[in-house]
Amino acid sequence: MSATPQRHRRTRRLFVTALAVTAGTGAVFTAALPAGAASGAGAAAGRTVDVQLLSFNDFHGTLEPPQGSSGNVTERQADGTTKAIPAGGVEYLATSLREARKGHEYSVTAAAGDMIGGSPMLSGLFHDEPTVEALNKLKLDVTSVGNHEFDEGKTELRRMAYGGCHPVDGCFEMGKEFTGSEFKYLAANVTDEKTKRPLMSPTFIWKKGDVKIGFIGVTLEGTPDVVTADGVKGLKFGDEVETINKYAEELNKQGVKSIVALIHEGGLPASGAYNYDCNTPGAGAGISGAIVDIAKNVDPKVDALVTGHTHQAYACNIPDPAGNPRMVTSAASYGRLFTDTTLTYDRKTKDIVRTAALAPKPVNKIVSRDLPKAPDMTELIDRWKTLAAPVANRPMGYISADIPGRGSEAPEKPLGDLIADAQLEATAPADKGGAQLALMNPGGIRADLAYKAAGGEGDGVVTYGESYTVQPFNNLMNIVDLTGAQLITALQQQVSGPVNGANPKILQVSKGFTYTLDMTKAGADRIVVDSVKLNGQAIDPAKTYRVAMNEFLAGGGDGFTVLKEHKNKLVGVPDLEAFNAYLAKSSAAAPIAPPAADRITVVK
Repeated sequence: MSATPQRHRRTRRLFVTALAVTAGTGAVFTAALPAGAASGAGAAAGRTVDVQLLSFNDFHGTLEPPQGSSGNVTERQADGTTKAIPAGGVEYLATSLREARKGHEYSVTAAAGDMIGGSPMLSGLFHDEPTVEALNKLKLDVTSVGNHEFDEGKTELRRMAYGGCHPVDGCFEMGKEFTGSEFKYLAANVTDEKTKRPLMSPTFIWKKGDVKIGFIGVTLEGTPDVVTADGVKGLKFGDEVETINKYAEELNKQGVKSIVALIHEGGLPASGAYNYDCNTPGAGAGISGAIVDIAKNVDPKVDALVTGHTHQAYACNIPDPAGNPRMVTSAASYGRLFTDTTLTYDRKTKDIVRTAALAPKPVNKIVSRDLPKAPDMTELIDRWKTLAAPVANRPMGYISADIPGRGSEAPEKPLGDLIADAQLEATAPADKGGAQLALMNPGGIRADLAYKAAGGEGDGVVTYGESYTVQPFNNLMNIVDLTGAQLITALQQQVSGPVNGANPKILQVSKGFTYTLDMTKAGADRIVVDSVKLNGQAIDPAKTYRVAMNEFLAGGGDGFTVLKEHKNKLVGVPDLEAFNAYLAKSSAAAPIAPPAADRITVVK
């Protein structure tokens, strides 16, 4: 929401009441100022000035419009119904941000992590160089790191920031060397275990004229739980609140009183509609999750929290520890939304005004595909698509209808079943591991399989580019020994423990493996133990089973710590190779129909 300059009264001199924040406390006082000191972009000499903060999060290298339900945002209508609106694509995001900046003398663009990683093939095939190039063109100023920035390890993250060609694949374009990001990457709570120093800059100070706003960037403390062990080797991830408070104090000592925290951790609003009012019935009452406790404990010196990780949309007011209003925002994911916030900057106190009347008022806005495409982004996409075309357009298999994956909100996803079946088939032969069942982490499913053609391949054709978008990590399959008791514990860890207790992660399972999930109960009791069966036979806690999973899960990722206790590991093919082979074989006679998703019985 933007503000316009207020006009002087022509007939008489009036005084207006200006509100300012006492430096370092968040308390407010009133002072009488001439009407000529009003806020606005045109009031360069005034007491206050409006600064536009544009923000987004969890872009994940989604340069082209995301397919299937992942490419929609849900909008709540006046009559209480909801409507799905197609959104996203960097060509439209660029147009949206450029339009939003018009008329704003002071405008800064920030992000809350996961700009790269888990990316569709167009970016992922080139180690996300296309996305960094696009973000440079978007004029992103600063972003925190997210967990996915560590998918390829700290050395590759530094390359994203500072440039240079890939150490193995080299330079992708003849005569061009990757130049790195023009925006600042922040990693305040990520330290090198040997040097004890932050991996990357902890803070960034944005300046224009006499206006200064400090940014602190952190990722979730639990990053090692959601990234492969190799990706975070040698790194330590600190507490989000302690880190932010530490650097807020340091910024204050540098004379920076206006502070925004970029936090790659998020919340869960009560509604999936992007325009849901999460301040109903009171401030911040409509949101839950990790970000709530963080927001309630971050020092009042911090004026706004831009968050991410949960891929949800919200614009809430969660009061700071001093009781002052403070915005907490997230713009869903994949560039489908951006948040537009007006920050009222007081030149005297050098702080953001946060009173009930002048608190920052964020608005999430749809990146509509009805807008004109940004020509420079179209050129960028076309250039990289030409390089990728020999691989991307190769048909892998055929489907008869949409197969929901990332876009499905159900515990068991049709595409999850398909992937688990593919992994079982690749690892079941005795010489391939002898797997009896397969487990797939839901977060590793990055998209839907859409029936409608994305290009010239024809409806129902699954190209390599599309299968890569679904499974971009190229995790190696691990086939391991687990006891029946360990399997049951793994199922219980879906809905309990420090990682999944508040936000369950339901493993996708291969055909023949069935059980009941009773959501009327709490914690581990949600797993009905005597319902867990393999091919109709109850799981024997004392028996050993051969289980296939990707290396991320085998390393205890996503809070499944019991899976690290496996024995007799055999390393198999990459998960994407297994998926593509299954697509080809299973659709050789007829297109694959969406699986029924009937392996997990859910009691609500």
